[in-house]
Amino acid sequence: MPKLTWIGHAAFILEDGDNMVLIDPFITGNPVTTHTADQLSPRTILLTHAHDDHVGDTVAIAKRTGAKVISTFELGIWLNEVQGVEGATPANHGGTVEFEGGTVKLTPAWHTSSYQVGDTFVAPGIPAGLVVRFGGKTIYFAGDTCLFGDMTLIGEEGLDVAVLPIGDHYTMGPADAVRAAELLKAKTVIPGHYNTFDLISQDGHDFKRQVEARTSSKVALLAPGESLTL
Repeated sequence: MPKLTWIGHAAFILEDGDNMVLIDPFITGNPVTTHTADQLSPRTILLTHAHDDHVGDTVAIAKRTGAKVISTFELGIWLNEVQGVEGATPANHGGTVEFEGGTVKLTPAWHTSSYQVGDTFVAPGIPAGLVVRFGGKTIYFAGDTCLFGDMTLIGEEGLDVAVLPIGDHYTMGPADAVRAAELLKAKTVIPGHYNTFDLISQDGHDFKRQVEARTSSKVALLAPGESLTL
């Protein structure tokens, strides 16, 4: 059975015993993470967008491990041509890409996307969500996004798990994330992108109460470092 581990902020690990997949591995500088970048040896890294708190340690990990890094087009080109990540695999919305142990389909997300080097913003492009099929399960990582109506279509993928940001300010907050859960109809909802910094502090238990009162989904509240067997 696959296992999903939250390592703080929007960073997650998927494992099936043979394969490790990292999602948005912001580890170094993450004040709530339970891991260090050099502990992790994934075969695949999946990125939702180019912001520093999502790309995180991707370059260092990918160069050390040779991991395949799947992202939207502009970010993938920048990772390969500027950062020297040989496993960078540019893709785009609607496309499905295979990796060891599974596949990922990129979906729309409403946010921004750029990487900052000093005072300069580089790697422009667009953000994405991720529909990941891994270990016989379908997991949706919404990435950083607001609520949008086409989450209904994403829900038609038949989601076992939906990972939703609830921090507000930069993404949807708890109220809109509850509405997202109503549209997605996942068996399990996991909140993320909250309680990393004061600006995105939220009450996960209240979110859980609201989702379970208004939908048939169950909410799994993970502390950084905790895992859920899917």
